[in-house]
Amino acid sequence: MTNRKDIKKSLAIFYSRNLIFLNNQEIGEVLMSNSFIESFEIKKKYPNTLIIRIFEKKPIAILIDKKKNFYLSEKIDLIEFKNLKDFSNLPYVLGDQKEFKTLYENLKKINFSLDQIARFTLYESKRWDLETKNKKTIKLPSKNYLKSLKNFLELKDKKIFTKYQLFDYRIENQLILR
Repeated sequence: MTNRKDIKKSLAIFYSRNLIFLNNQEIGEVLMSNSFIESFEIKKKYPNTLIIRIFEKKPIAILIDKKKNFYLSEKIDLIEFKNLKDFSNLPYVLGDQKEFKTLYENLKKINFSLDQIARFTLYESKRWDLETKNKKTIKLPSKNYLKSLKNFLELKDKKIFTKYQLFDYRIENQLILR
């Protein structure tokens, strides 16, 4: 999240400059050094006011990659990690940014809600496990996992399946429940 005070502080180098000679590109470079900023608009209001509208990236997950944490935006851009209370309930991604982007786009295609997920875990075999917030684990196959996810969406709310904590789809055309 961008902090108004931090932005004003980073733009302090421009305060003494004449508005006519301010270069929007220079201001943009300073603003874009904040990884939470998606884009911005700058308007000069003469004689002495600069209006800046900032559009922030929205974090959707916390990526843990090689023991380093980042937030991931909706476009799966990396955002500098700061321990922020507003984002403490985001799901964790243990794995690779590029691989998660593919999974995320596939989840969006089938309207799989990210709000249900507590953790995404990528294994070396390029296979994902999804752990839901209500402690259910979905073990996906390395290929053609969309079929498995669609099946889980159909089954998860049926009364007969609520007692199961593990949905294992790793063996083709089989579902193992525990």
